[in-house]
Amino acid sequence: MKNKISVKKINAKNELTNLKRIDTLYVRVSNYIDSARQSIQRSIDTEMVKAYWLIGREIIEEEQHGQKRAEYGSFLLNALSERLVVKYGRGFSVSTLRDIRQFYLTYPIHHAVRGESEMQINPFLGWIHYRALMRVHRPEARRFYEIEAEKNHWSGRELERQINSLLYDRLAKSKDKRSLIKLACKGQEINTPEDSIKEPLILEFLGMPESHRLVESKLEEALINNLQKFLLELGKGFAFVARQKRLTLDGDHFYADLVFYHIILKCYVIIDLKTRKLSHSDLGQMQLYVNYFDQELRTDSDNPTIGLILCSKKNDAMVKYTLGNKAKQIFTTKYQFHLPTEAELEAELKKEVKEITYQLKRKPRSKKNDKSASGK
Repeated sequence: MKNKISVKKINAKNELTNLKRIDTLYVRVSNYIDSARQSIQRSIDTEMVKAYWLIGREIIEEEQHGQKRAEYGSFLLNALSERLVVKYGRGFSVSTLRDIRQFYLTYPIHHAVRGESEMQINPFLGWIHYRALMRVHRPEARRFYEIEAEKNHWSGRELERQINSLLYDRLAKSKDKRSLIKLACKGQEINTPEDSIKEPLILEFLGMPESHRLVESKLEEALINNLQKFLLELGKGFAFVARQKRLTLDGDHFYADLVFYHIILKCYVIIDLKTRKLSHSDLGQMQLYVNYFDQELRTDSDNPTIGLILCSKKNDAMVKYTLGNKAKQIFTTKYQFHLPTEAELEAELKKEVKEITYQLKRKPRSKKNDKSASGK
């Protein structure tokens, strides 16, 4: 009897082992199939983008043979669309042909390689990406978005959102000419804490109204409920660690709103939320958080902790004089619940330049300069 039970146990164990092996085999085989299908789809997308570029070239060359280009161009697109729709379906409407025509004008012949009929296409970007990119008029900004879309594996919708949020302009606000060229040619590179800060942060995905009645707990809850989108807006390198992280000092408890770890900068990032104008007490509180993390939680492999205060309004001069040397670790940035316009960003940049100029004029001259000026 015992032998029969032992045999049953062995058979059951072998069957379980076989099932696990089949499960593992199934996962591996499925991965091969999914990978192949993705490669096929990318290949199809790439070939279609090439075809659209060639179609755009044909349309432009045909238009140039017309006597009256504007009238003939309109007639040409309508007539071509009618025939293509009959053969291929709705994918070749007049508006689509206009996009295809614009695609060739945006990415002209100098992109062609290895012969007249071939062009260089980024295999990681599909037609939906190029359709968004060609609506970016400045070449340097367009190149930046193209690089970032590939590096960050943005979907077409996410690329459109980053373009509409003027990501390039927000990152470019505090950069000099050399850094701007680097940004356009290589995309966003994060080497210092400043490189990871955007001004302002765009939180339109929360669907919240601009209101003075907003409370910090509601904003925090909304950010947690939309954490994936918030991480995309914060940018590359941010990993979520904790919410309402408790810090205890001699029996007194303090709570940091949100804690992240930056895997590129190798440091903790504490985010404090303020639904009002920034005050000097907010800066002091953040300084406490940063000092605590540096002394109690930071390891030898970590870099100094970064503090980031998100507020509706800020005062850069107050930040400078309140923090002193700690200003290299603590940052403030505004947030808004709507996509910005270029005019808004330009006005904000002028405001910052004016404030910096004002502070420089107020800065007292050294005694040495005073003596030189008086001829002594």
